[in-house]
Amino acid sequence: MFNFKNINKILWVTAGFLVVTTVCSCQGNQGGQTDDAEVSLRDNPNFVIIFADDLGYGDLSSYGHPTIRTPYLDQMAHEGQKWTNFYVGASVCTPSRAALMTGRLPVRSGMASSEVRVLFPDSHNGLPQKEVTIAEQMKEAGYATAAIGKWHLGHKEEYLPTSHGFDSYFGIPYSNDMDNVVPFRSMGGYFEFWKSEERKDINTFNVPLMRDTEIVERPADQHTITKRYTEEAVKFINEKKDEPFFLYLAHNLPHVPLFASKEFEGTSPRGLYGDVVEEIDHSVGQVLDALKQNGLAENTIVVFTSDNGPWLIMNEEGGSAGLLRNGKGSTWEGGMREPCIFWAPGRIKPGIVADLGTTMDLFTTFSNMVNVPIPTDRVMDGVDLAPVLFEGQKSSRNDMFYYRGDKLYAARVGDYKAHYITQDPYGPDAVEHETPLLFNLSVDPSEKYDISKENPEIIAKINEAVKIHNDNMVKGPDQLKDRG
Repeated sequence: MFNFKNINKILWVTAGFLVVTTVCSCQGNQGGQTDDAEVSLRDNPNFVIIFADDLGYGDLSSYGHPTIRTPYLDQMAHEGQKWTNFYVGASVCTPSRAALMTGRLPVRSGMASSEVRVLFPDSHNGLPQKEVTIAEQMKEAGYATAAIGKWHLGHKEEYLPTSHGFDSYFGIPYSNDMDNVVPFRSMGGYFEFWKSEERKDINTFNVPLMRDTEIVERPADQHTITKRYTEEAVKFINEKKDEPFFLYLAHNLPHVPLFASKEFEGTSPRGLYGDVVEEIDHSVGQVLDALKQNGLAENTIVVFTSDNGPWLIMNEEGGSAGLLRNGKGSTWEGGMREPCIFWAPGRIKPGIVADLGTTMDLFTTFSNMVNVPIPTDRVMDGVDLAPVLFEGQKSSRNDMFYYRGDKLYAARVGDYKAHYITQDPYGPDAVEHETPLLFNLSVDPSEKYDISKENPEIIAKINEAVKIHNDNMVKGPDQLKDRG
C-alpha cells in the first residue's frame, strides 16, 4: 500500500521545483510565444471545468501558500496559464454558480437576492428554465455533458443539472453544511456550532447524494466524496473519449464541514483544511492523467478555479485570500478574485496573465470555439478569452462589476476600483460612501490605500461606466427569497 505521507513529501519537493520553473518560464513567456509549427485546437475540443468551493486566492502553493502542497495544480500552471486577475460573478455560492452557468451577472436571472444570499433545502425555486446554460450551448454542438459535484442552483427536479443541459448528474445538490440536524436559530448560533465536536460527524449533515434525479445515499459520506467525484469524472472521460465532451466537476470542498479520505487525513502541515485542498489537488492530477492516457490532453481545455473567496470566519477551517483583502461574502478583492489556471499543453500559450477575466467569460469563449451563437435576446456579460489563451493577445475585458445580492457595491475599470458601498461579509451595517473609496489594484491589490481625493478624474471615469451599466440593467425576479 502506498504511503501517502511519504508521497506528499516527494510531491512537495517536486512542487517547489515546479513553482520555481513556472516563475522562470512565465517571466520569459509574457505575451505568449509558441512554435509556428503548432496547430490550433481541432474542431470540437473537449472542455473540463473544475470548480472548488470557498477556496481562497492564497490557498495554492503556486499562488503563494507556504504549507499547502498542490504539485498537480502547480504543474498545470507551469504548463498552462496562471491568471492573477480572474473573478467570479458573486462572493457566495448560488449567484456565483449562476454566473458561470449562464455567462451573465446573476442579478439578471434573479439568482441574486437582497433578502436571501443562497438557495437552501427549503427554497422553492432555482435557475429559471428560460436561462441558457453553458451545458445547453455544448449540447447544441453535439457534446456529451456531465455535471459532477455541487450544483446549488435548485434541488427540485426542474432545476437540477439534467434539466439544464447535462446528460447526467452525480453529486450533492447544495452546500455540504446544509440539512444540519443540530438546530440553531441565528447566524451566531450557526458559527457557535462550528466549535462543537458534532461538526466532525458526517451524520450531522443529512445532505443527499444524487444520481441524476434520484437520491442514492443520505447522508452522503463526505469522507469519500472528493474521491468518488474524481472516480466519476475519470469514468466519464474514459467512456466519452471518442466523442466531444463537456465536464463540470464542482467539488463541495473546502467548504465546511471539512472531510478528507483516510489516505489524506492528517498528512498536510496546514491541518485538515490542507488535507482537503491537497486531496483536491490529487483529484486534479487524476483527471489530467485520464486525459493524457486517452490521448486527449492537447485537445481538451481544462480550467481550475473556485466559486468565491475563503470563509475567513471559520478560522483555521477556512482558507486564505493571500494578500487580498477580506474573503467570502464581501465585495473586497478577497471575496471575488480567485486563483484560475487554464491548461491545454501545446495549445494554450504558457504564461502568467494579469489581464482581467471572469467565470462568465467561459460561456462566451467555449460557445465561440464550438461555433454555437451567443444568445441575442438578452444581455450577456462574457467576453471571448480565446485571443489571450491561444494568441498571446490582450483580454478585451476592461471592467468588473461587484454585486452583493442585487445591489452594486463596487466597480473596476482598468487598474482602478471604486467602492460605492462597503460592508463586512456577515455584518449588518452597509456604509455608503458619498465619495467612493478608490484603489489602484495593480499597485495596491490589498486595497489599503484610498486614493480617491487625488484622483477625481478616475472616479468620474468609473462613474460613467457604472451609469452605462445601470442603464442597461434589467433585474430578474428574485428566485431566492421564497422558502418554507
